[in-house]
Amino acid sequence: MDSAIRIRDLEKQYGDVRALKGVSLDVPEGSFFGLLGPNGAGKTTFINILVGLVKKSGGTAAVFGADVEDDYREARNRIGLAPQEFNVDRFFPIREVLEHKAGYHGIPKSEAKEKADEVLKRVGIYDKRDTRFDWLSGGMKRRFMLARALITDPDLLILDEPTAGVDVQIRHELWDTIIELNESGTTVLLTTHYIEEAERLCDEVAILDSGRIVEVASPDELMNRGPDKITVTLRNPPEEEPYLSAGRDKIQSVELDGDNLVITAQEAGLLAPELVRELDRKGFDIDYFDISRTSLEEVFVSMTRTEDGETAEENAEETISAVTDGGQQ
Repeated sequence: MDSAIRIRDLEKQYGDVRALKGVSLDVPEGSFFGLLGPNGAGKTTFINILVGLVKKSGGTAAVFGADVEDDYREARNRIGLAPQEFNVDRFFPIREVLEHKAGYHGIPKSEAKEKADEVLKRVGIYDKRDTRFDWLSGGMKRRFMLARALITDPDLLILDEPTAGVDVQIRHELWDTIIELNESGTTVLLTTHYIEEAERLCDEVAILDSGRIVEVASPDELMNRGPDKITVTLRNPPEEEPYLSAGRDKIQSVELDGDNLVITAQEAGLLAPELVRELDRKGFDIDYFDISRTSLEEVFVSMTRTEDGETAEENAEETISAVTDGGQQ
């Protein structure tokens, strides 16, 4: 499969801070790809290099084969960006803002208004077309940022925390819109602190930590690496944890919590039938049986935790943002 984004040995240095340390990554064309990482991991720098706001210090970065620096215009015209920050002209009605954005990308004025109306309808705020940005609610502002990213019919849609600060209903409505776009062929690159969002939406995720790619895999593959938890409620619980011979190579721990027997094990779904049979043989009556799978959030935390138990470089992105506010570096 062709790559929508192809990154090789990407480096970025801000003074003494190495924001990116030899990042290599391929995002398949047409995929829904997640970029996860703690604060200071380098996600914002990575995105800013792709869209031409920051110059790389080394390595290569291409969007649909167009180098982000040598073929900047070609690469940028293929990208729609919905940033986390509300960097919007607040003095014009939102439809006019979209028309101006369309003009920057060469869309004729005769088509820009029609295109603006189309994307406003798509994200559900067409009735606010003559409203200034500042007068929109938080959820409508997020919808507008998505509309602005879509005004050029991008082949690659980059969403940086697209549902930050919105309520659950609006989050799900935005998810539906983004899924529809992806299913129509648009490649989506998502960064989010809502790990559930990545777990639900993404085909594949890359975990970025301290400027390096830690892992690239599907959410299912990552969750399969962690242990599951089996909770068995017993009608006649023992006084201490019973010895279980079933799946000893998979079981990590057995604990008794009142009437509940709590078993931590790998591949709990495969272990469950054998475990039920053994408990039955030992004379235990089961009232309730539940398997809780390791979440992507738990896997993410374990992969991005430093030796002292805290995520690395938590304030680095603030430093980097202060450096880049004045333009390209």
